[in-house]
Amino acid sequence: MSINKQSDIAANIQIGPTDQGMVRIYVEAEGGVDLPLDFDPEEAEEIADELRAAAEAARAMAETRGKRR
Repeated sequence: MSINKQSDIAANIQIGPTDQGMVRIYVEAEGGVDLPLDFDPEEAEEIADELRAAAEAARAMAETRGKRR
């Protein structure tokens, strides 16, 4: 599955610190999928930066599309 392919799979996401000093991203999806992903704080900050950059890029694309109409 590519990043641009839409999916009908519903999932829940939780993000928080663990008692081991890690940051956990916990994904629970249909079909019994439970995916705990643990990151050290530095990795979590890098992921947060990537999320911000992707949000900015998506916002810019949406604004460009709106101007074309």
